[in-house]
Amino acid sequence: MQLYSINTGYFKLDGGAMFGVVPKQIWSKLQSADEKNLCNWALRCLLIEDGNKLILVDTGVGDKQDERFFGHYYLSGTETLESSLKKAGFGFSDITDVILTHLHFDHCGGAIKREGEKLVPTFSNAVYWSNEKHWQWATEPNEREKASFLKENILPVAASGQLQMIDVPENGIAGFSGDIKLRFVNGHTDSMMLPQISFNGRTIVYMADLLPSVSHIPLPYIMAYDMFPLTTLAEKKSFLTEALENNYTLFFEHDAVHECCNLQLTEKGIRQRETFDLTNLR
Repeated sequence: MQLYSINTGYFKLDGGAMFGVVPKQIWSKLQSADEKNLCNWALRCLLIEDGNKLILVDTGVGDKQDERFFGHYYLSGTETLESSLKKAGFGFSDITDVILTHLHFDHCGGAIKREGEKLVPTFSNAVYWSNEKHWQWATEPNEREKASFLKENILPVAASGQLQMIDVPENGIAGFSGDIKLRFVNGHTDSMMLPQISFNGRTIVYMADLLPSVSHIPLPYIMAYDMFPLTTLAEKKSFLTEALENNYTLFFEHDAVHECCNLQLTEKGIRQRETFDLTNLR
């Protein structure tokens, strides 16, 4: 097995929304903001090469939206989904599986591209993986979350015939392929899937929006975007305890500086011990 960090650029979101009830005078010690109170965040995906499978976890925001849409998010950076895959030695047609942790636009936008007037899968040879509970949640969205679920990112996946569903198990952890499992969490959005990978004697967990960044490790640091913040709080507490006890490596999708970390217990609770790039695990 080989793992590749796939960087697809950066975008900006309001710092208050990203840290919820935590005051700016506290969170700004961990995360800088510009004059508009916007913080810079990564759009970092993960590529897993496992035998004859090439599995991509999330796809970034994509490039098919109009200028007005992108004007809200201040995209930056020179790396794209295509260029980062090429740097790893692969192209779109090589991808066999795409795991969509959830269907918010910054996680699945790159899954669909424009071909003239048509919207088609970016990865023509891949199976796209979601689950029935989250798919229904995303295609029949509540008023608070509907702006994150864009039909042009979601419906063409089903129309392509490339969509398959993972069963949501009672224990919240499903097998996927070989040394890859999927953990289900529900605080940020219903039935978000976190890939958990056994790699070279380590356990690596792709954190998606349960922990968007190292700065979100403290328990109260919960995004205002989360649908069920008290559920997130319970999920974070349980996961961080498990991760500390088992020395998991956390891989961050949105941290603009840090790709990975492990954990330690401090007088303030569980915090990061070391931060490092994914390449350090090889």
